Amino acid sequence: MKSIHACFPLFLACSFALWACAGPGLMQTPAPPTGTPAEATSTPTEAPTQTPITMNDGRGRQLTLSQPAARIVSLAPSNTEILFAVDAGNQLVGRDEFSDYPEQAQAIASIGSTYGELNTEAIVGLQPDLVLAAGITPPEQLQALEDVGLPVFVIGNPEDFGDLFDNLLTVGVLTGHADEASELVAKLQARYADVTAAVAGVEPVKLFYEIDGSDPTAPWTTGSGTFQQQIFELAGGDNIASDIEGWGQLSIEEIVVRDPQVIIFAGGPFVPTTVDSLKARAGWAEIGAIQADRVYEIDTDLLDLPGPRLVEGLDRVAHILHPERFGE
Repeated sequence: MKSIHACFPLFLACSFALWACAGPGLMQTPAPPTGTPAEATSTPTEAPTQTPITMNDGRGRQLTLSQPAARIVSLAPSNTEILFAVDAGNQLVGRDEFSDYPEQAQAIASIGSTYGELNTEAIVGLQPDLVLAAGITPPEQLQALEDVGLPVFVIGNPEDFGDLFDNLLTVGVLTGHADEASELVAKLQARYADVTAAVAGVEPVKLFYEIDGSDPTAPWTTGSGTFQQQIFELAGGDNIASDIEGWGQLSIEEIVVRDPQVIIFAGGPFVPTTVDSLKARAGWAEIGAIQADRVYEIDTDLLDLPGPRLVEGLDRVAHILHPERFGE
């Protein structure tokens, strides 16, 4: 979900509708017996046989690896972030141009943008034993990689936090970092539980979330059927655009009528909007959130990128909407 503000119309067409993809199922073949009893022979025992890894990806396709992937190419920022989060970053040999988090990822060879024609030759040259694609990866790109014999695994876009945690565990198994992934998921689940418990039973706060304010008279926002909507609900928010299916624009006149108590906008390197510039927009002075000085910027990756930092995004939104529940 990277560079949303750099190529927003294309991004909407290619990726937002794909949030409905289900997370991958988990399946690993049982380990066969290895070695021989020491008392049965005086010859050296054989090295344990590596257990093949068989898993279903976000498309429902089965992939088998003879061993955990050691040379990985990531085609999406969310996958890159997940790899580093489960301690598999040193196995990454290639990443898409927009994968810039964490900072160490920027030192990895870029295979260019995955919007448009994919640089298959560059990917093949990196000799990956696994290509991690995402729900936003166009089918023709997946086919092109599979046509040259590369093992491709699609990490499905999560529908909820359960799917997100499954994705982390999946990548942990594929990369040989199942223990690290399990530890990470346990920490994220605990944080998720703390946040949702803190805001349980609150009176929902009316909010407006601006994804893109290039047109301040009708900014882009998010409505029902999206992961962001789920975050807002879990954080104790009442999204004024919830009647919009997916993503769309809301006119300034309608925003004034719906009168949000809080405005949150997605910030990032491609976003010129600031808290002050948003509050100074023509016609926005009548909105309750502006009058109450409750306008906040959130890093777009915390709400719009399907990686482990979505839990941080939930935490941040909950603190903004209900600071009293956190002793603020």
